[in-house]
Amino acid sequence: MEATNPAVALALLSSGVFFMMGLVTGVWKYRCIWRSDETQAPYYVNTAHRASLMYSFACLVLLHFASVSVWSTAVNIVGVVVPVFFFGFAVTTYVVHGILRDTDNQFEKPHVLGSFELPSFAVRGSVWLLILGEVGGFGILFAGFVPRLL
Repeated sequence: MEATNPAVALALLSSGVFFMMGLVTGVWKYRCIWRSDETQAPYYVNTAHRASLMYSFACLVLLHFASVSVWSTAVNIVGVVVPVFFFGFAVTTYVVHGILRDTDNQFEKPHVLGSFELPSFAVRGSVWLLILGEVGGFGILFAGFVPRLL
């Protein structure tokens, strides 16, 4: 693995950040469990913990595909940065909902963020952007790998 490759380095750094976030949110989760009469953490505290760990390993997949892609450095950086941005966006929303304890389903109407109500188009739009960003970013890297098979 070439750590001097900027796309690879960004993916590895992102993996480390998400893994650390998973560990820290795990401490938060178990603290909530210990303090809860029901011995349960709030839904989005649990989700933030699991998603952070999952995304840390997803970043290693991005790393590997970026390391074997035939595309230019710039294209591979886009292929890594875009999904990582949306991974971070997702975890951030989970952490915010976990702190606020305002919902156990961010898609349930009305869409709430603390005491604010979010418009449906904003929630739907952000989800569609997340889908396009994550699938599209990995699609770039995957398409850069396929020619290596041929």
